[in-house]
Amino acid sequence: MGRKSQVMAESFGKRIYLKMKARCGIVALLFSLVGYCSVAIADDPEIYSYRSKGAVKGVDVVAYFSLSENAKAVKGSNEFTVQWKGATWRFSSEENRKAFSVAPDKYAPQYGGYCAFAVSHGFVTAPRPNNWKIVDGKLYLNNNRRSFKKWLGDYENKIKKADKNWPEVLKD
Repeated sequence: MGRKSQVMAESFGKRIYLKMKARCGIVALLFSLVGYCSVAIADDPEIYSYRSKGAVKGVDVVAYFSLSENAKAVKGSNEFTVQWKGATWRFSSEENRKAFSVAPDKYAPQYGGYCAFAVSHGFVTAPRPNNWKIVDGKLYLNNNRRSFKKWLGDYENKIKKADKNWPEVLKD
């Protein structure tokens, strides 16, 4: 092979190498984007559960029903727990644990414990256990004092809107 042919062959080889390298890079990028998108669009779980504390950040949801308005939430214990809908629920007493075990839908907060104000606006966010209200025998939690005050100012309409959004809002 002559010098000119050898140079052309090397040039051709480099071009093929560079094209293949670029294609591999594009394929790698696409795979990483698919992985990222599948994580980014994953549905939220049905029950808000904090990793180390459990459902509703580890507070006793049964205790809310015996508290006076504006009282602080009662912390649950690792000693009294129930597994329900993929989350660990903690209670302050065996009595409350049993009550929840018999009728979890009666005591579990609406919208899986997510902020009621947020759900009424079409998204989900974590609750703050001290921003709560019981309406018609159902427990509603909210995220912060500001959203809780706005929710309280129009809670009947906010509940209607949130009921329409739930549980589809988990898919957004």
